[in-house]
Amino acid sequence: MIDIHSHILPGLDDGARTLEQAVEMVRVAAEAGTTDLVASPHCNLDYAFDPAVVESKLAEVAEASGHAVRLHFGCDFHFYYENIQNAFDDPHRYTIGHRSYLLVEFPDLLIPATTREVFTGLLDRGIVPVITHPERNYLLQARLPQLQTWVDDGVLLQVTAQSFLGRFGSDARRFSEELMRRGMVHIVASDGHDPEDRPPRLDHAYRHIAKKWGEDWANALCVANPEAALQGVSLPHQPKPAAKSWYRFWV
Repeated sequence: MIDIHSHILPGLDDGARTLEQAVEMVRVAAEAGTTDLVASPHCNLDYAFDPAVVESKLAEVAEASGHAVRLHFGCDFHFYYENIQNAFDDPHRYTIGHRSYLLVEFPDLLIPATTREVFTGLLDRGIVPVITHPERNYLLQARLPQLQTWVDDGVLLQVTAQSFLGRFGSDARRFSEELMRRGMVHIVASDGHDPEDRPPRLDHAYRHIAKKWGEDWANALCVANPEAALQGVSLPHQPKPAAKSWYRFWV
């Protein structure tokens, strides 16, 4: 399995605190069946993002962990004005493997009115926005039609593995299932922050998806599509709605 969203680099954000904890997270990921792991430290007002530092930390963790999994460059890119301007000027500074896919995290308090225009600008530059954990953002939960419009435009959605299992509450779990029913989930990732409470593992979610929607679906979301994001190529699997359904548009 391939995990495109984790906070495994020590001392860069609210993820791994020490090199030892980072190595333990790598061990957890490897034992759970992950072969490739994207380290995606936050880029926001609280945590500065320096690609050179990220690359250095990647090498350090890879060496210390005995290369138990393949580690890759990434960024958890927060959606606010200064970041957006920087991304327009130099998008590959933030993209997975410096290629085509950009992890985008929205704030909890505001969805900018210009979001669609920003996404269009990124797409026009060959950059595919991947909205991280929409199921955990109450504003996005209440904007399912808007999410659908962005997806129709070419934006992707990445759901957190543990959301399917109830780790982030019943609303996040229900919304994850609703997105699956509507064929709006493109990638599942761990958003791992530590070895125990929020570990970088996909295996439990893979089994849940395989049982409920089929092995092919689980493989697409945990292997084939994240592999495409890693390589910077088009997704081989575009989800289709599993069934018509209804969802409340308020929280």
